[in-house]
Order: sequence, then structure tokens, then C-alpha cells
Amino acid sequence: MAQRSCGAVTAEFAVTLPAVLLLLAMLLAGASAGVTQLRLEEGARAGARALARGDDSATVERIVRTLSGGSASAAVSADGEWLHVTVTDRVGGPLGASVPWLLTARASTRSETAG
Repeated sequence: MAQRSCGAVTAEFAVTLPAVLLLLAMLLAGASAGVTQLRLEEGARAGARALARGDDSATVERIVRTLSGGSASAAVSADGEWLHVTVTDRVGGPLGASVPWLLTARASTRSETAG
């Protein structure tokens, strides 16, 4: 009788293990997406501050890539006296490559320089 129950436990473990691993992978991918979003927001804020000080677009791009990662891209735009920095990047990791998650962060500020 003990041998049958040991086999049942092994079979149940074999069935539940892939589900547990898939759940763990999804949790790790979600955490990676959260960390990436935080980095993008930090890069967009720093880029907007640099724009407000009067830095050029190349300097803003360098700041954004330093804070958000080398694969992040920044777009700078102006709307009257308002300056905008939009930073985009994909989620990294094994599931980030298979699921096309494109994350975006945007920061706006007024120019601090005269004219």
C-alpha cells in the first residue's frame, strides 16, 4: 500500500511542478517590468531636469541612457515653454524577450533658461 501512495505523490509533483515554475517565471517577469519602469521614470525625470537647465538633446540622451540602461531611447519635444522627455525600452530577461512589453515614461518641465 505504501508503494502506491509514493507513486501518487511523485505523479502529483510532476504535474504541479511545471505550473509552479510558470508562476515563478511570470512573477519574475512582472518584477523585471516593474524595475524597468522605475528606471525609465528616473531617466525621464533626470532628462527633463537637464533640458530645463538648458542642456542639449545629446546630453539628455546620454543622461537617460546612463540611468535607464543602454537599450533605452529618449525623445525630446517642446510645446511652447514646456519641454518633454519620453523614454521607452523593452523589458529584459527571458520572458521579456518572448512577450513584447514596451514600457514608456514621460516627464515634462518648464525651461529655466531665459529665452
